[in-house]
Amino acid sequence: METLRRATAHDARVVADLWLRSFAAALPTVSRAHTDDEVRAWFAAVVVPGCETWVARTHEGRPVGVMALDGSDLDQLYLDPDHRGRGLGDRFADLAKERRPDGLDLWCFQVNEPALRFYARHGFDEVERTDGARNEEREPDVHLRWRP
Repeated sequence: METLRRATAHDARVVADLWLRSFAAALPTVSRAHTDDEVRAWFAAVVVPGCETWVARTHEGRPVGVMALDGSDLDQLYLDPDHRGRGLGDRFADLAKERRPDGLDLWCFQVNEPALRFYARHGFDEVERTDGARNEEREPDVHLRWRP
């Protein structure tokens, strides 16, 4: 079973690379707004130091998941493409609820139907759908909310 722990500055590069692999696999039709290097810099300067960021690692030390909580927002939840369907996402969702017992909000692209089903199974309700004009990718998205 993977170990979940808070990410440190040392983890920023590997979790950014994990995010890049996961995004490419899960969202092949979504155009990213930033280059790989910009994503890595964002993880190093913003996500890891500014959010409550968690990393999942295998016993061998390979990073296979990342989750970032920003206030009451579940801002990032990405898994290694080869590590999906093994319960890791469930563990991250449970951890997010434990860390934010008053509730969570998140945004998910409409084309990410597997993620929308995942969040529905975890009790998240749809709040609104948008045409994507407010996100950098200009991709239609869904605002989801979980309340205990």
